[in-house]
Amino acid sequence: MHKSAAYAIPLEEIDVSNPELYRNNTMWDYFERLRREDPVHYCAKSLFGPYWSVTKYKDIMEVETHPEIYSSDSRRGGVTIMDTNSAVQLPMFIQMDPPQHDEHRKAVSPIVAPENLARLEAIIRRRTGEAMDSLPLGVEFNWVERVSINLTTQMLATLFDFPWEDRSKLTYWSDATVALPGEGLVDSEEHRMQIVGECAAYMTRLWNERVNAKPGADLISMMAHDERTRNMTPEEFLGNVLLLIVGGNDTTRSSMTGGLLALNEYPDQYTKLCGNPALVASMIPEIVRWQTPLSHMRRTAIEDTVLGGKHIRKGDKVLMWYVSGNRDEEAIETPNDFIIDRARPRQHLSFGFGIHRCVGNRLAEMQLRILWEEILKRWTKPGQLKVIGEPVRVPSPFVKGYESMRVRIDA
Repeated sequence: MHKSAAYAIPLEEIDVSNPELYRNNTMWDYFERLRREDPVHYCAKSLFGPYWSVTKYKDIMEVETHPEIYSSDSRRGGVTIMDTNSAVQLPMFIQMDPPQHDEHRKAVSPIVAPENLARLEAIIRRRTGEAMDSLPLGVEFNWVERVSINLTTQMLATLFDFPWEDRSKLTYWSDATVALPGEGLVDSEEHRMQIVGECAAYMTRLWNERVNAKPGADLISMMAHDERTRNMTPEEFLGNVLLLIVGGNDTTRSSMTGGLLALNEYPDQYTKLCGNPALVASMIPEIVRWQTPLSHMRRTAIEDTVLGGKHIRKGDKVLMWYVSGNRDEEAIETPNDFIIDRARPRQHLSFGFGIHRCVGNRLAEMQLRILWEEILKRWTKPGQLKVIGEPVRVPSPFVKGYESMRVRIDA
């Protein structure tokens, strides 16, 4: 008999959107039970209102591949469970349905074209090396701050060609966009929108400078000079900017921390990695799967439909729990284990699938790959980067991340 609280309550009372489950990392048994007993599960009462949970890999794929039934349009509710969050309700291309979605996405996708990634690689490697060389040896420090936030903020500043001395604003805006009110960063929706307003003013100033200059290789210049996006409304511009900031920040940042945590929890894999650094290539997608930086994406049913034998009504909120699909035994072998040389490491849902697949996924993987290559150049023995105690996790059913993680480098 399961001792877990997840198996002690009536099925209909399970609410996997409870932020405390993520703060305490105790959601796993609830998802396991839903996958086994009720893969498409209705939760009538939650902080965020009623919603459906889709927890198995194949059912998530069903939702992902039918945007004509399951909409991500912000006017219908957008892509997160947080209906009352005005920032994530702004129009942005991830929250548009075709054809508008495709047009906006195409305007910014050159930033991650192969030739641009090649240009960025040298910059990322130099900065990553500098960050590693600055880490203190033999004393505890906060890995999230010194490595994960530091590197992703530098990357964002580069993608936006953002004033370097102000780059910490990008992280602040990103965190404020998705934070739950009352958890320390934003007090209320009004407070959030005040912070987001500062972002809008700053980014609009950059837009105005760049729309009148020669086209540059940064995201704002790309949007300003592409006929598909140059006439966006102020709301669409702010929405797309916030999407690119959050998309470029939270995901890579959480995986930079999650990867080190996973290697500490699976010391045999750490030993294997140090014995064969070439395994970094298959370890990176495994980190992204094991971490699952965004726990869910949400859709809204445009019509009455049936999913997994359940009748979903037009207007219902449908949550695809990537964090659960990535641990589905029917789709992935021994999914709860961290295995750096999996046969098919790219089989995961962390980047989404179909038209909304993460536009920056290759860039994220490149940042992670370079980080581990640079780590292994400097610290070649298993377990030299030691996680001390439990990390402090973000209390959010959306961003699956870390506030801090204490690390000591034994050199």
